[in-house]
Amino acid sequence: MRFVTGQLPVRLRASIAAATAYRQGRRPPAGGFKLSSNENPYSPLPGVVEAIREAAAYNRYPDATAAALRGPLAARFGVEADGVQVGAGSVAVLAQLIQAASGAGDEVVYPWRSFEAYPGLVTVSGARGVAVPLDSDGRHDLSAMAKAVTGRTRVVIVCSPNNPTGPAVRRAEFDRFLAAIPQDLLVVLDEAYHEFVTDPDAVDGRHLVAGHPNLVIARTFSKAYGLAALRIGYAIGHPAIIRAAQAAAIPLSVTAQAQAGALASLDREDELMERVARIVGRRDRMWHDLVDQGWQLPEAQGNFVWFPTGSSTEAAADVFFDAGLAVRPFSGDGIRVSVGEAESVDVVLRAAKRVLGAQDHGRLADPATQA
Repeated sequence: MRFVTGQLPVRLRASIAAATAYRQGRRPPAGGFKLSSNENPYSPLPGVVEAIREAAAYNRYPDATAAALRGPLAARFGVEADGVQVGAGSVAVLAQLIQAASGAGDEVVYPWRSFEAYPGLVTVSGARGVAVPLDSDGRHDLSAMAKAVTGRTRVVIVCSPNNPTGPAVRRAEFDRFLAAIPQDLLVVLDEAYHEFVTDPDAVDGRHLVAGHPNLVIARTFSKAYGLAALRIGYAIGHPAIIRAAQAAAIPLSVTAQAQAGALASLDREDELMERVARIVGRRDRMWHDLVDQGWQLPEAQGNFVWFPTGSSTEAAADVFFDAGLAVRPFSGDGIRVSVGEAESVDVVLRAAKRVLGAQDHGRLADPATQA
């Protein structure tokens, strides 16, 4: 049977039918480096792998409450267990929070450009997204975000460090932001890359959530802990908000293997953070060397670097690909390059130098811009 492309056989929500599905990062060429998805280049520690294997009772459902994991997380953040929600990645928790707070006729404010999934999550909820542009340094314009809040706003998302541009929101500016918005407005602080932050003035949701009942922080085991394939993240917040998020969750979506891997990773955190320190060292070296080449880059506080390549983004991404690097282009804006294996750093630097030289001599342009 052949279906007619583009023809809907049933009645669907027009906004969903017209939406674009989330797009994963590009695969690398043979023998190259995949730097398109902000993945941790290190495999899980042997003890973590063993814990995952021991949880492999495939014929049994996982604990839907993730109680064994929520307890240690609650202790870490100084909250009760009912202030912790565990989901299939932090993006799942974000979806639950948005759906719990907003629907048709409501608004969700978020920075842009930021995490690519935000607009889609808002569309699925039925709400309208209000995208507030970043400033010229790739940072949140929190003053503009506060001004974008209306009587219809139900959620505001703040991403620190911001994916894909890199800067972290600073504590002082975040305090001013929280004071400027209604206290019954849900604020979600997306801290998926928190463990890579070295800026001493950066916001840390752990120190704020107890004093702000409208604040929920979201974190993940995908990045620093290297469990991206297991899909596990969590949120910390007021128990009433967490209960609403749980009501919006798909039941039994966090596997027993993911829970076991997360628990084992917490037990081995010191060793894992040594790996994070190595990644941060590569990031900082790469960032400084790129600045020395002549690039004007925003501050990098995640496990990635942002190239503001503008209209030449797609052509620049092809230069990286030809060098053996899969990177993440955002058409018309720039390119995000993850910090990967140690051997990839010099390859990135050489490719970036070629891109910069081609830009300086007017030899780099997207085909769509050429007459």
